Amino acid sequence: MQVYVNRKDVNFLPDVSRVIARFLYTNDERAMNTIQLVLGMTKNEASLALNPILRDYSMRHRNISKIFEKHFNRIVYLFKEIKIDPNSLDNTQKLLIGSYFTMEYSIEAAAFFNPSIVEHPDQSEIRVGEKRVIISFRATGEGHISSIVFRTGVLDKNSNLTIEPIGNMLEEAGQIKRHIYTKKTFKSKLNEMQNFHSMIPSDLILDKLNEKFTYGELRDCIEDARKTLHLASDKEILFNQIMWLASSHYELEFSLDTNISERVIFPVSINEKNGIEDARFVKFIDDDGKTTYYATYTAYDGTRILPKMLATTDFYHFKVIPVHGEIAQNKGMALFPRKINGKYAMLCRLDGYRNYIAFSNQISIWRDAKLLQEPKFPWEFVQIGNSGSPIETDEGWLVITHGVGPMREYVLGASLFDLENPEKEIGRLKSPLLIPNAEEREGYVPNVVYTCGSMIHNGNLIIPYAMSDYASTYATVNLEELLTTLKNSV
Repeated sequence: MQVYVNRKDVNFLPDVSRVIARFLYTNDERAMNTIQLVLGMTKNEASLALNPILRDYSMRHRNISKIFEKHFNRIVYLFKEIKIDPNSLDNTQKLLIGSYFTMEYSIEAAAFFNPSIVEHPDQSEIRVGEKRVIISFRATGEGHISSIVFRTGVLDKNSNLTIEPIGNMLEEAGQIKRHIYTKKTFKSKLNEMQNFHSMIPSDLILDKLNEKFTYGELRDCIEDARKTLHLASDKEILFNQIMWLASSHYELEFSLDTNISERVIFPVSINEKNGIEDARFVKFIDDDGKTTYYATYTAYDGTRILPKMLATTDFYHFKVIPVHGEIAQNKGMALFPRKINGKYAMLCRLDGYRNYIAFSNQISIWRDAKLLQEPKFPWEFVQIGNSGSPIETDEGWLVITHGVGPMREYVLGASLFDLENPEKEIGRLKSPLLIPNAEEREGYVPNVVYTCGSMIHNGNLIIPYAMSDYASTYATVNLEELLTTLKNSV
């Protein structure tokens, strides 16, 4: 029996006009040359140069002068080299210099894809039978750098989606490094990194720290070690690896006057400089009833990937932490929305082509996993993986999967697992749930439909999905029909 999928006439398209103001830097020599050229201007010349910049870009960015000031402060260390006291500069000179170290970046110029959907924490001012939702997207711009962005909308009683107004003043979050590290856990993660082969024991550096330490204390310890330790030539590899790991812990804070559609989680740490990929958001309810929105995602620095996790209760403040453990080495981790038998549960894909399940007492440490699913049908012979967190139903855990078959065609499938023992598969669709149609086949990566998270509303499964890694849309499926088909698929 083929399950009917109702494609909706709503498209989320990339928009080149959506830009953020990023820090621009090449090297110290060119930067110092630029600074000296600006300082060679008279105060009147500097003012005449700054005024049109403020006039033109204040319409495109919230508080552009604050951005210029922030970027000026990032290069203030260079003033020691040119023997000028930065405090001697007036505000016009500082802002003008800051503008030369600023560039616009179109965050979704290339693609707007791989969405997930969750219930919005704010359900005020909606009618009976409606639900306000947050949809996250992977936005990709120049250089294929990916970030996480959001849209909000309201599903009516018939699961038709109305998108709420979209803000135009995009903004990155302020980064806060105030994480407290535990030495034992930090060493363990350092040892797990497969591409690290330094012969220098990390104890030579870390033993100088207390059992718990801050990012600043670690940074100062590394600087002291650079000056005092006479180690093998690969000591810089060790130093860089330690700081690479440390920089993966941080917090993000968005301004209260931003609309959620204006908040951009852009790569901020070195281990994600090439992108933040495929966030799978889930509304998690703990044993005490507390709600936290988690998202597992992949940080990519151009050569290495690092599974990481976002945690938020309000979508203003986010904690960012790496996911530790032997199985936290690949893409596609998806957290269950609650604990099972007292433990956190996670879907993962250790080997790149099969589905696994893992359990843990700690949400950020994952040691062991069991094989859950292997490719079974022709449309998933290349690989099978999850497409978002499991969804709890009366009949079991509903998991939307993706399969890769001939011509590298990505399709969506569905499986059903036992509620109390999700290692037990109840049923699995023999045919794909969703296949790219003629309009969906064309894009940045042809022949792909993909989702990072679905939800249930008024008896319908709501599936936001990407079309060939370019744009996104959504579809609905009657939940009862899908569950009945899954239960009869064995």
